[in-house]
Amino acid sequence: MKFSRSHDVMYRVLLTVVIYILFAYSIYLFFAGHNKPGGGFIGGLMGGLSLMLVYLFFGRGKGKALMKVTYPILISIGLLLSLGMGMVGVFFGDEFFTQYFDYFQIPFLGEVELTTAVPFDLGIYIGVVGMAMAATVTIVEDAE
Repeated sequence: MKFSRSHDVMYRVLLTVVIYILFAYSIYLFFAGHNKPGGGFIGGLMGGLSLMLVYLFFGRGKGKALMKVTYPILISIGLLLSLGMGMVGVFFGDEFFTQYFDYFQIPFLGEVELTTAVPFDLGIYIGVVGMAMAATVTIVEDAE
């Protein structure tokens, strides 16, 4: 089968759909990780994979346009957020990484459990996405 311009369009549309599905699945894994397997690390790997696909298949220009923050800064933000959530217990006189939670009534959502594990996992998610992308960018730029 000969490659034509219509194949290029189908290829890009298919990859765009796959990238959005992977990113949505990474968000699902992030939120499902508190009661089931998943969480910040595996969600971050899936989010990093979706961004890697953008970078590898659509080119370096499109990948850099997508991310407005450099990857070392992203890693630093993730680590500081996770460390800050770990320090919450120390500020209240408990052990490092003590988890706090409570139930709150939020309009339109009803009773919702809010916990310090969610911002901690968000920091892990951000850090893993930054690390995966930093590794990808380093490998791609060394190959060029």
